[in-house]
Amino acid sequence: MRVTFHRLPDHQWADVLIQRDDGVVYRMHAGPVTAHAPHDLVHFTVEDALGMSDGIWGAIAGGVVFRSMTHVSGRRPPHAAERSAELIRANRDRLQRAELIGGFVERAAAVPDADLDRLAAQQGADPLNGADKVAVRRAVAALRAAQETWAALPVGAELTLTWPRHRRLAPLKRKVQRRAPTLRRAS
Repeated sequence: MRVTFHRLPDHQWADVLIQRDDGVVYRMHAGPVTAHAPHDLVHFTVEDALGMSDGIWGAIAGGVVFRSMTHVSGRRPPHAAERSAELIRANRDRLQRAELIGGFVERAAAVPDADLDRLAAQQGADPLNGADKVAVRRAVAALRAAQETWAALPVGAELTLTWPRHRRLAPLKRKVQRRAPTLRRAS
């Protein structure tokens, strides 16, 4: 999946162009632009660095369409809206965890030599929830690099990233409705 972030002048409303592997293209409304990395770029970087398939970007790659997304082009699969809603319901806890981890890594990236345990304790609920701290430190480093790349990006430029095909939310198993056999009358 190709994801393109547009660097607009600060304080303009931005969007992200998402080209899924199935050929469907969406525009996701992303909030106001600043020199800080956009929220969706933070999630992309953190979830990618942690190898998450059940976060925001893995969900989009797997067929979830959030309310902030608008269909641009490509043929949507049959019953896409229903499947998206089912995926969101079934993975709500995982998606909320991705939000917590993304925010936590963003806070850790803002502090040189951040003490992850202390930051987690300050947050109350443990956003790491047993996550590997070495992997979280790699995510912090990856986010700092992405923030530097974004800050250096001139207005009018684009940052295009690729989400790995194998890292997407698994589809839900569909129950097959079987019809009861019909009885035929003897003629």
